[in-house]
Amino acid sequence: MSRRRSFSPPPRSKTPPRRCGTVDMGEARRPLIAVALAGALLGSGLLLVAVTGAYNIAASEGHWRITEILLRFGLERSVSVRANETPPRLDDPDLIRLGAGHFHAACAPCHGAPGTPVPAFVGGMLPTPPDLRTRVDAWSDAELFRIIRHGIKYTGMPAWPSRGTEREIWAVTAFVRHMHRLDAAAYQALARGGATMSAADGTASGSGRNLPDGVAACAHCHGAQGQQPSSALVPTLYGQPEAMLRAALRSYAQRTRPSGVMQVAVDGLSPRQLDQLAAYYAAIAPPVPQPPTPDQMPLVEAGRVLAEHGDAAARIPACLSCHGPQALPLYPRLAGQSARYLEGRLDGWRHGAQARGDALDRVMAPIARRLSEEQARALAAFFAQQAPHAAQARADGL
Repeated sequence: MSRRRSFSPPPRSKTPPRRCGTVDMGEARRPLIAVALAGALLGSGLLLVAVTGAYNIAASEGHWRITEILLRFGLERSVSVRANETPPRLDDPDLIRLGAGHFHAACAPCHGAPGTPVPAFVGGMLPTPPDLRTRVDAWSDAELFRIIRHGIKYTGMPAWPSRGTEREIWAVTAFVRHMHRLDAAAYQALARGGATMSAADGTASGSGRNLPDGVAACAHCHGAQGQQPSSALVPTLYGQPEAMLRAALRSYAQRTRPSGVMQVAVDGLSPRQLDQLAAYYAAIAPPVPQPPTPDQMPLVEAGRVLAEHGDAAARIPACLSCHGPQALPLYPRLAGQSARYLEGRLDGWRHGAQARGDALDRVMAPIARRLSEEQARALAAFFAQQAPHAAQARADGL
């Protein structure tokens, strides 16, 4: 009798068959796991180096060559991808002169200047501040602006000390672009603004070691002994109310009024010295401006109407109600100021750059925003051709 053979089917696999086009998740995760492990190992290695002090941070030792290459590449790429500003005309003589004075005071001590070699102590810095006469061609205008404005970490290159003062930064950019054309004599003439100082100019503002230097630093840009400012982008201080000058200088010293140039200029001066500087400039008679040309008269006349009567419909008050010769002593007198300087100030307020300044800036910003570009130009043209004595007669109704 034959036995019937029993048939048992093979055991089913616990792993379902892979469908066509599907991905094994375990295999997909392997590269991620490898990257995570590599990152963990690298982080652990860096932490170990930091904890043990194995990496020598001494500037005298320099960087490893690979470290220097990577740092340089990262620096250049970081600046390049963020440099998106549109530059103004960098061959503008007024812009160059404005930048020259600040470069002389704040930049030359590390970077040197024509006729002034890089100081010996700079050679011990890592990286060494470059000689800008030969190194700026590697950067575009926008990249130079970016570096001057924001500085560079871990290099000793500081950021600009004040926000909302782009024109000042462009001025230094313009000067740096121009500097390679200068010899020592031309550099000194440009950086000092052509100002000449006598012994009386040093002592008239008070005694003390820093005060003569303070007056000379002011004269580089603002002039002295009745000399005109070096640049049309700089205000004339002669004959301004002493109280206004004193308040402005103290605001710059306290860094509540935005200006990287002025904050550097007054750095280290005591309140007493600032008061003496205000008295010095307030006591000098202001210069008489040139009369307008015939083709300027329509613009000047439009500015006169706005300055005397304002524009009620646009909620623009009469400028002379605050800026005339009989106004409060905390308000500046605008007669005889450069049209380019006045336009620049109004433009800064109109675009919000100077709305974060002191109390007077916060008063002016909303008024300036109501001005059209043409009205701002007209007001600047009117005040620029006004002699102080004519403004006084106009205020008196003569």
